[in-house]
Amino acid sequence: MTVHEKFLALGTHCGKVYLLDVQGNITQKFDVSPVKINQISLDESGEHMGVCSEDGKVQVFGLYSAEEFHETFDCPIKIVAVHPHFVRSHFKQFVTGGKKLILYERGWMNRWKPSVLHEGEGNIRNVKWRGHLIAWANNMGVKILDMVSKQRITNVPRDDISLRPDMYPCSLCWKDNLTLIIGWGNSVKICSVKERHASEMRDLPNRYVEIVFQFDTEFYISGLAPICDQLVILSYGKEISEKTEVECCARPRLDIVQPLPESCEEISSDALTVRGFQENECRDYHLEYSEGEPLFYIISPRDVVVAKERDQDDHIDWLLEKKKYEEALMAAEISQKTIKKHKILDIGLAYINHLVENGEYDLAARKCQKILGKNTELWEFEVYKFKEIGQLKAISHYLPRRDPVLKPLIYEMVLHEFLESDYEGFATLIKEWPGDLYNNTIIVQAVVDHLKKDPQNRTLLRTLAELYTYDQRYGRALEIYLTLRHKDVFQLIHKHNLFSSIRDKIVLLMDFDSEKAVDMLLDNEDKISIDRVVEELENRPELQHVYLHKLFKRDHHKGQRYHEKQISLYAEYDRPNLLPFLRDSTHCPLEKALEICQQRNFVEETVYLLSRMGNSRSALKMIMEELQDVDKAIEFAKEQDDGELWEDLILYSIDKPPFITGLLNNIGTHVDPILLIHRIKEGMEIPNLRDSLVKILQDYNLQILLREGCKKILVADSLSLLKKMHRTQLKGVLVDEENICESCLSPILPSDASKYFNVLVFHCRHMFHKECLPVSSTVSPVQFCNICSAKHRGPGGAILEMKK
Repeated sequence: MTVHEKFLALGTHCGKVYLLDVQGNITQKFDVSPVKINQISLDESGEHMGVCSEDGKVQVFGLYSAEEFHETFDCPIKIVAVHPHFVRSHFKQFVTGGKKLILYERGWMNRWKPSVLHEGEGNIRNVKWRGHLIAWANNMGVKILDMVSKQRITNVPRDDISLRPDMYPCSLCWKDNLTLIIGWGNSVKICSVKERHASEMRDLPNRYVEIVFQFDTEFYISGLAPICDQLVILSYGKEISEKTEVECCARPRLDIVQPLPESCEEISSDALTVRGFQENECRDYHLEYSEGEPLFYIISPRDVVVAKERDQDDHIDWLLEKKKYEEALMAAEISQKTIKKHKILDIGLAYINHLVENGEYDLAARKCQKILGKNTELWEFEVYKFKEIGQLKAISHYLPRRDPVLKPLIYEMVLHEFLESDYEGFATLIKEWPGDLYNNTIIVQAVVDHLKKDPQNRTLLRTLAELYTYDQRYGRALEIYLTLRHKDVFQLIHKHNLFSSIRDKIVLLMDFDSEKAVDMLLDNEDKISIDRVVEELENRPELQHVYLHKLFKRDHHKGQRYHEKQISLYAEYDRPNLLPFLRDSTHCPLEKALEICQQRNFVEETVYLLSRMGNSRSALKMIMEELQDVDKAIEFAKEQDDGELWEDLILYSIDKPPFITGLLNNIGTHVDPILLIHRIKEGMEIPNLRDSLVKILQDYNLQILLREGCKKILVADSLSLLKKMHRTQLKGVLVDEENICESCLSPILPSDASKYFNVLVFHCRHMFHKECLPVSSTVSPVQFCNICSAKHRGPGGAILEMKK
C-alpha cells in the first residue's frame, strides 16, 4: 500500500489495485495482474501510478489520462518507484528493482530507454525517490544515487548480516530532500546528504553522506516515519506465552522516540491489536504516512490501522473516561485556544457533579467559584441543587458577593438554613456578607423570633446588633453592645458619630472599659463636655476620679474648677497620686487640701502643704515627730536652705543619738559640724561616731582641696587674661582723617598737617583733642575716657599721646 494526501492505493494478493479515500471507502478499482501486487508507487501530484507484480509485470499509467507503459520481465519485480515529478514531461522516469535496479527514461519518439543503475549484490529490497536522490536497499546495504550527476554518493552497509533480508526487510523514508532515515533489523540510522567542499572533490562525488544519529532498539523494525524532530517506529517482537510458556509473536507496537546521538528516548508506546498477529512475521507489517496530514497507516495482512497524532481533545476524552476531571479541566484551560470538541464550562460542570456524587461537597462548592465565574443562572442552579441534597452550608462560604450578585432570595435561603441549625455560622455570614445582599428587615425579624425562644443568647444578640448597624438603627445596636459589653461598642460610636446617643450611657461605658471610655470622652470634648461627664458620674465617684485624673494628666488647667473635688477623690481612691497632684496643680485650695490631709493623717502630703504655705518649721516638726525620719528631715532642710530650720533640727536631734549620727553624716556641706559637736553632751553614746567624724574630716579635706584647686585655676586665668590685655594695649592704634574727636566732633587730625596738634587716644579707641578734655587734677594725673566712665564701663586710661 502507498499513501497520498488525497487517497490511498492498496494492492492485493489477487492482483487488484484499489483506490480508497481517507475514510477507507473504495473509489476506483484496477485489475493489474492475476497474482500478488508487490509494490505501488505514486508521484507527488497523485496523477500517475507505478505497479509491479509477482509475475514480472510493470505498469506505469495515468489515473486521469491515457498515458501508459507496460513491460514484462522474466523474473518477479519487487520494487517500482516513479519520479516524484513524473507529471512533468522532462521527468518521465521510473525505476524497477528485482535482481537489478533499472532506470527507465522516456526519450525521443516517446520510447522508453532502460539503463542499469546497479546489480550484482542480490535482490533490490526497497527504493525511495526524493527530489534528485534515489535510495535503495539490497542484500549488502543501502545506496544513494544523485540523479543530477548520475553518481552513487554513499554505501551504508547492513549492520546485522545474520538476519535474513527477506524476513527482516529494510525500511527507508526521506524526512526531507536531504535527510534519509534507515531502519534495518534493530538498528536505526539517520543520514544527512551534504555538499562537498570544492577543495575536497578531486575525483569524488560533489555530495557525501554523514550519519548524524545512530542507535539500536530492543525490537525489530517493520517501518518508520518522521514526526517533527522525532520518529514513529512500527516494531515487531516476540514474547513468552503465559499459557504455553512457548515463544510466540507479540502484538506489533507503534513507538514514538526522540533520537539522540548514540541512543534514543522513548516518548510513547502503544501495542496494536490486529487480526492474526500471532502468525505474522516482521515482513508482514508496513508503515506508510501522509506528509500533508499527520496520519500513519499500519498495514498487516488482514488489517489497515490508521494512527494519528493525539490532540488535546483526545487527551481530554481519555481523562474524562478515566474520571480524572481536575486534570481534564486543567488541560482544557491550558489549551482553550486549540481544543475544538470540548468546552471548559461543560468539563467543569461535569467535575462538580462528579464531586457531589462522591460526597465531596466542600470541594465541589469551592470549584464553583472558578468554574461558574460570573454566570448568575448557573450559580443559582447549583445553589438549588445543593439545597436539594441538604448541603447549603457547604456552598455558603463560596457564594459571590460582588460581581456578580445573586438574587436576594438565594442569600436569605442560606441565612435561614444557618439560623435554624448553626447560630455561630449564621453570625459569621452576617459579619462577612455585605448588608445589601439580602433583605435586612426579613433577617432581623427572623432573628427576633428566635430570640423570643432564647432571649439571653449572646450570639444572636451580637448578630442582631450588627444587623441593626447595617440598617442604620445605631441606637438599638449600641444598647445591645453595651448590654453584651462588646468590644466593638467604641468602634461603633466613633464610626457612626453616636456621641449624642451615649450622653446618658457614660456610666455603662465606664463600667465596661474605663480606659477606652475616658480616652474617647477626652478626645471628643467638643461633643460631650467635661461638665456633662462629671455630672453623669456624680453618683460614681470612683469613675469620676478616673476621668478627672486622666483629664489632669492631659492638661493641668482644663479641669481646674474640679481640683478641689479631686483632692477628696485622690485621698479616697488614689492616694499614691495625691502628692504629685498637689505638686502639679496651681488651682487647688491649699487650706482645703491641708484640712483633708490632716483629717486622714497623710503625713507626707501635710508636710508638703505646710512647706508650700510657708510654715516650714511645723513641717519639719511633723517630719521629726510623726515620721521620725532624719534623712527626710535633712533633705527637707536642704531644700528650704534656711538657717533657722537647721537650728531647729539640731535642737530636736541633740538628745537622740541616731539623729545625731544622721546629722553628722549629712550636714557637713551646709552647716559647720562644730556647732553640732559642741552641743553633744559629754558621755552620750552615739552610734558610729568614729565613722561620722572621719567622714566629716574627709568632707572638710575635700572642701579644702576644692578651694585650693579653684584658687589655682582663678590665679592662672587672671594671669593669662592680664598678659592678653597687656599685649593688646601694646599694639598701635591707627589714626587717620576719618576719625573724629568724641568731644567736639571735628576731625581728629588738622587739615593742615604743618600745624601743631595734640591728640589723646584711649585703650577703648575713643579719641580726643587734648584741649577738649578737662584738665586732670594734680592728685591723680591719670586721665580717663569721659564716655566710658559715664557708661560705667571702666576708666580706660590713655594709651597714646600724639603731638606735633
